[in-house]
Amino acid sequence: MKVSLFITCLVDQLCPNVGVAAVEVLRRAGCEVIFDERQTCCGQPAFNTGYRKEARKFAERFIEIYEESEAEYIVSPSGSCTAMVKHFHELFPDDQNWRERCKKIAAKTYEFSSFLVNVLKIENLNAKFDGKLTWHDACHGLRDLNIRREPRKLLQNVEKAEFVELQGADVCCGFGGTFSVKFPEISAAILDNKIEAIEKSGADFVVSCDASCLMQIGGRLSRINSKVKPLHIAEILAAQE
Repeated sequence: MKVSLFITCLVDQLCPNVGVAAVEVLRRAGCEVIFDERQTCCGQPAFNTGYRKEARKFAERFIEIYEESEAEYIVSPSGSCTAMVKHFHELFPDDQNWRERCKKIAAKTYEFSSFLVNVLKIENLNAKFDGKLTWHDACHGLRDLNIRREPRKLLQNVEKAEFVELQGADVCCGFGGTFSVKFPEISAAILDNKIEAIEKSGADFVVSCDASCLMQIGGRLSRINSKVKPLHIAEILAAQE
């Protein structure tokens, strides 16, 4: 099966190791992975802040690039960016042609863990990772894409790892893109509740599917000198020792 990797801005700029891990896992799962270097931002920051005209330009570019791809699926290590692709059609309320093109691309676009479990029907990647893990449900992945069981099943099948459920796992970490910039005090208060739950879980690592959440959570963990480390699920599944 041929898949095209949609890497996302944060992975590209801040944590390329996540992209590398995603490729390793997809190849282990039997996929041929291709990467189109022309890809750009999906337009989510503009969309979320009301700049629909600007977001439409990003959507058009995204669709034009991936319409040329021979890949059967588009896979992204991000629930929020995958969710944005699912909302592209909203940017073209009066253009039926573009709306149909949006829906065709959206239908073949999947978040990483959902693709593994729901498309490839794989729940065990023969990963080995020594540590106690807990899971944070990123808002877009959970509420927009209904992803909950998939990452937990994958983590529970990691050899040597112990999975513990996080109290309030489905509660926002406070990032919310530009929300954390516009309302920093509220963002920090939401984050503090999340950090308290993570610390109480006794986990060594907090895992999620979105680099944005991990950046938010990891920043606070670092500032309080916590021993808990943030990791993307692709990094856990890529590990073999």
